[in-house]
Amino acid sequence: MANSHKNIAETVADGIRACVEEQGCILWDVEYLKEGARQILRVTIDREDGVDIDRCEAVHRAIDPLLDELDPIPVAYYLEVSSPGLERELRLPFHYAYAVGKRVDLKFYTALDGAKQLTGVLSDCSEEGVVVDGKRIPFDKIAKANIHFDFQDEERN
Repeated sequence: MANSHKNIAETVADGIRACVEEQGCILWDVEYLKEGARQILRVTIDREDGVDIDRCEAVHRAIDPLLDELDPIPVAYYLEVSSPGLERELRLPFHYAYAVGKRVDLKFYTALDGAKQLTGVLSDCSEEGVVVDGKRIPFDKIAKANIHFDFQDEERN
């Protein structure tokens, strides 16, 4: 089931990418998932100067007819269009490339060097993995990754 959800997400991404870019955004991510009894198609967009609710609504209106035509999902679903947020999740290779030079929070499937998580500066990204605070970490060891945002530092400014 998860694999078919991944295929749906990839099909949708391929089908809407050009339209999202015509709206002045990049397609950050597409996820098709089940939350409770609801099927959700979550489209995440970004722009250099950020994404507001009006931009999300415009992209929603632009891609909705494409999705009707593409018809990648055989059941009723909810379409959500949103921004990736300050603590955006890093899942795809270009997400990690975007995060080079930024602080990230990593959680591992199993402990690495005695720790199941690490917060540090991502200094390099390759096909095999990332380097955070001088430690080379293969992608297959990373369970979850996010941009780190320190709300306390922000409150002091």
